[in-house]
Amino acid sequence: MPKKPNLTAIELFAGIGGFRIACDELGIKTVWANDMKKDACGVYRKRFGSKEMVEGDIKSLKSVIPSDFDILTGGFPCQPFSGAGKKKGVFDVRGTLFRDIKEIVQKRKPKAFILENVKRILGMQKGGTFKTILTELSNLNYQIEWRIVNVRSFGLPQNRERILIIGIRDDVLSKNQILHDVEATNYSKLKGVKTSKLEEHEGTFSFWGRIEGENVIEQELESKVSDFGDAKLKDHLQPPSEVSDKFDFTESTIERLGGNTPRNKFVHGVEILSNQEGGRRMGYTIFGENGIAPTLTATTSRIYERYKIGEVYRILTNVEYGRLQGFEDDHCDHMIIGGNAEMLSPYKQYPLYGNAIPPHLAKWGLQIVVSQINN
Repeated sequence: MPKKPNLTAIELFAGIGGFRIACDELGIKTVWANDMKKDACGVYRKRFGSKEMVEGDIKSLKSVIPSDFDILTGGFPCQPFSGAGKKKGVFDVRGTLFRDIKEIVQKRKPKAFILENVKRILGMQKGGTFKTILTELSNLNYQIEWRIVNVRSFGLPQNRERILIIGIRDDVLSKNQILHDVEATNYSKLKGVKTSKLEEHEGTFSFWGRIEGENVIEQELESKVSDFGDAKLKDHLQPPSEVSDKFDFTESTIERLGGNTPRNKFVHGVEILSNQEGGRRMGYTIFGENGIAPTLTATTSRIYERYKIGEVYRILTNVEYGRLQGFEDDHCDHMIIGGNAEMLSPYKQYPLYGNAIPPHLAKWGLQIVVSQINN
């Protein structure tokens, strides 16, 4: 008989299952998952089965979430908050998906939660968005920490910085250190740390921080949290024999790019071969294969970013998109809709991968959570 997992989890805004893969690898049993996007739910069912996935708007499904689970995970959408009723820089969260997360944590009281979002949330609405999130979470009896983490840390050749917000319920918190590089009994005394009243905080938040009572403690830590070597984009590309010419530039596109200015430089590890004078239009930038990829997204214009690979000018394939996010080559090939298997076109796969949390990042965060709970 296989050993039963010690911990259980639910996966909100599950997408194609980045957190699910990490949970499976760590022996954490996912008991419930939700998303409202048909294709994402279909892929999730094909990869993990239909039992746990509940498709629909989380606002109408909160009552059917299991009452007993250990960890809540979710890569929640980045939404600006309403300025109506704003007090001391804190916005109104009513009607937002973050409000739904807070209500679930407040009612179900899991041992821990781990949330993922984009780096820019630290400065949205002049810092007001994140200040509001911290204010709401600080009232739930959890030790709250956040940190910006670059997936380059895990051997993925992509400049993708994301925020992880971790909450450990006060009664199960086993050590003071959560996301900081060092363990300390008093983080406010560390060199380079700044402390302020949360309600008085103004502006963008730092790359790492924690809430202690009414105070917020911050520090600009590196986003590279571990070193798996300097992986290159070229090491994750498909061989030319596997790449259809449908991914190649058209002749007219190549002609249009002829007016680019050569750059031949690296920016944050990304090789930029050429772009328009002053870099005015991102879509005219040509990236090389000797560095890493810029941040992959679900935005159509970013999907069609242009690369010179060998002597060929083309976009990345859907398989390469998946590899750079840490997924198996065929992860999004098929989905289950209405009990039937359907193929997904490459075009439909790009946004699914672009929206996903890389399983490597999810696993790194979950290992920290598990170490707290198990101790």
